[in-house]
Amino acid sequence: MAIFLNAQSKVIVQGMTGSEGTKHTKRMLASGTKVVGGVTPGKGGQTVEIDGHSLPVFNSVSEAVAATGANTSVVFVPPKFAKAAVIDAIDAKMPLVVVITEGIPVHDTAAFFAYAQSSGTTRLIGPNCPGLISPGQSNVGIIPADITGPGKIGLVSKSGTLTYQMMFELRDFGFSTAVGIGGDPIIGTTHIDCLKASKMIQRLKRLS
Repeated sequence: MAIFLNAQSKVIVQGMTGSEGTKHTKRMLASGTKVVGGVTPGKGGQTVEIDGHSLPVFNSVSEAVAATGANTSVVFVPPKFAKAAVIDAIDAKMPLVVVITEGIPVHDTAAFFAYAQSSGTTRLIGPNCPGLISPGQSNVGIIPADITGPGKIGLVSKSGTLTYQMMFELRDFGFSTAVGIGGDPIIGTTHIDCLKASKMIQRLKRLS
């Protein structure tokens, strides 16, 4: 019972042309994630070749969504550009935005968190988080894909290191979704939000 992320998730990488963005795009592709493009302002029209995948680069998230149908964005941009990147994704009505960047000023996070809340269309995960993974379906962020497999356990954690440890220790059981929500003072998704999403999916499955 995956939450937020599944095999149908189409992912764009904000900051894909940077060193961290490229490195983790490669990892996400290797784990089966449907990465459909990247966003770097000023580099639109370029194509990045990563392990046999030709990924288009766009100037804005709106352009990327229009061209690819992306429904998930992962942010790998430096802290000083993170606020603008997240607002760009919110303006594009991106349903899920996963902010990996650490060191974002709290007032910037407060601003884009409030903007996301007022939009009513975008769920934020992070910032300063490892991302989330639904093993066997999709992996967005920096969580190692080979430490566990699919199963029935759901995991929500503020600590990236402890997330990896728990997934590895319980690898014989496997996980539906593991969500690293981040440890900053302001985060977009809480433990309670994840539990509510899980209960909602359970209700929908019973109804179907």
